[in-house]
This record gives sequence, C-alpha cells and structure tokens, in this order.
Amino acid sequence: MRAAILILLTFLVPSSVAQAVERLSGEAIERAFRGNTVSGRYTNGGFFTEFHDADGRALGHNGWQPNTDACWITKPDSICYYYGPPSDRTVHCFSVELTGDLYVLRNIGSGLVNALAKVEPGNPRNHTDNGTPWYCDGLISRAPGPPMSRRLAQTR
Repeated sequence: MRAAILILLTFLVPSSVAQAVERLSGEAIERAFRGNTVSGRYTNGGFFTEFHDADGRALGHNGWQPNTDACWITKPDSICYYYGPPSDRTVHCFSVELTGDLYVLRNIGSGLVNALAKVEPGNPRNHTDNGTPWYCDGLISRAPGPPMSRRLAQTR
C-alpha cells in the first residue's frame, strides 16, 4: 500500500519542481563532451557510446557499427558528427539540452529528439581506433596540410 501511495504522489507532484532544461551553447557542449564519453539511446532504441577525442575523432560505436572514421565538431549552438569518407559522408547535427545529468540531443533540421545520453568522464570504456587511425579532414578544420607536390614547377 505504501508503494502505491508513493507512485501516486510521484504523478501528483507539480511540474514546477521538475528540473530546468538548459539549451547548451557550442562552447558548453565542447566543454562537456571533449575528452569524455557520451553514451545513450536513440529514440528508436539503439545504443551508442563514443569517446570525444580532443583531436576531433569520435571513437566507439555509433549505434549501428564501430566507428572507423567518425569526427565531431561544435558549432555556435550545436554539435555535428561526420561519418564516412568525403565521397559518401553523412553529417548529423544536434542541439543539446541538459536537464540534471541527462543530455537531450535534438535534430537540427526537425527539432525532434534523436537521443538521450549521459557523459562519462574520460574514456572508461577504452574506445580506440583499433589500430587503424584516421584524422578529421578539412570539413572539421583539423586536417593536416596537403602533402607538397613532388613535381617541379614548369618554367616557360
């Protein structure tokens, strides 16, 4: 009987005591995610976990497959993830809201909730590149410079 009363009281508590939702700036997202692991569930039920390396790589698992070339970057009011080579890259950008310790990722285009996540300090799941390193290219502004041409300039 006590348990039933507690459950009923949970539903009767006014919404004003609910935790506030804060929409994060890109700078705040970067402070929260950089050097940490973001793990959660998509609204379709899939699980993801990605370590946000300071070099721009997202190491781990994006929900469908292990990351082999994923990168992340923050923008003024969002975070974007890039998956795949430039020829068939997919880009996913999200606004991020924080309530308590729960992060809500919303699709930039539709505003729909895409995922709920928590941030784990550091890399507790030991996500790596599995011995096949990649770098985040010019779209993310962290690419190494292009190699110098070995061809000599032709003179006329």
